[in-house]
Amino acid sequence: MSNNNFITSNIFLFSLHQFLLLVHAKPLVPALYVFGDSLFDSGNNNVLPTMARANFPPYGHNFVQHFTGRFTNGRTLPDFIAEFLELPYPPPYLGIHDSVPLTGLNYASSACGILPQTGTIFGKCLSLGEQIDLFKWTIESKLPTHFNSLEELSKHLADSIFIFTTGSNDYIQNYLEPTLFSTNHDYDPQSFAQLLIDDLSNHFQSVYKLGARKIIMHEIAPLGCIPHYTRKYQVVVGKCHEQTNQIVSYFNTKLHELLKSLTSSLQGSILVLARINSLGYDVITNPSKYGYSDASNPCCTTWGNGSAACIPLLEPCPNPNQHFFWDGYHNTETGNSVAASLCFNTSEFCTPFSIKDLIQI
Repeated sequence: MSNNNFITSNIFLFSLHQFLLLVHAKPLVPALYVFGDSLFDSGNNNVLPTMARANFPPYGHNFVQHFTGRFTNGRTLPDFIAEFLELPYPPPYLGIHDSVPLTGLNYASSACGILPQTGTIFGKCLSLGEQIDLFKWTIESKLPTHFNSLEELSKHLADSIFIFTTGSNDYIQNYLEPTLFSTNHDYDPQSFAQLLIDDLSNHFQSVYKLGARKIIMHEIAPLGCIPHYTRKYQVVVGKCHEQTNQIVSYFNTKLHELLKSLTSSLQGSILVLARINSLGYDVITNPSKYGYSDASNPCCTTWGNGSAACIPLLEPCPNPNQHFFWDGYHNTETGNSVAASLCFNTSEFCTPFSIKDLIQI
């Protein structure tokens, strides 16, 4: 079977899996809690006063519910992880009007990042700190009514999976935009990475104090390979802007060290690193290996000649599964499928434990 047929078959099986979940299935963990940016956002920004939204076609082109606010053609990485865990998709927190589901929530918000000022040029979004504040409100004011004791609630949280992706926008919408923010002038790349890591460390410790024990954090992807930067710097097809990748690498190196340190210092915690950077780089520089015919150009027609978000209502390319990129920043759901499968099954990608391993711990 070719790589492309493998990806297509995987996506069909995921769809079938989600259908069967609605009929019968006992989840492998109590809940999946999601934090991050547009890579994970499933609709929170729909109700915020911001231009950073994806609640219009062609976003959701291949998603059963169509344009929900997901910044891709189909499912996000957390959607696929939820399917593996036999859980429903965690709904966007800001879209919940009735009782809070016990199977998890999605707090991710497009354009935002670790630093509070990141993303504000587009309007209001939820910084990582604000997302954690909303999670705190959830477990202090909403979840306790569903449990007989605080011990039961604590076990629910300790056995659940917490998945994060953040930091990309602190570069794309902040550090790498020196005309808009002063961080590029105030910090060299290593110092800026340390600033982000210090803040991130505090946020992880906050989530730990609230009850999280099994935490997965994704590296920042190779930003120099996304169309936003390859178009900006007129990079040859199949290549990346390596100076941008180098700047981001300082964060990823420090992230590895942080997660190991916190796992050692926070009793009972397991902080897992998802090696998304090397995977993304390999896909973009060796697309045929993964069944892609195009790993350089967006599938949808975007603003800025392929370097930004999809233009509303325009028909996308006829074969999105052949494209790695959906718009100037985000990949198609096929990439999310591959990454989710690797994280669930292999400790080489999600290290030192795969999600399958975490379930048993």
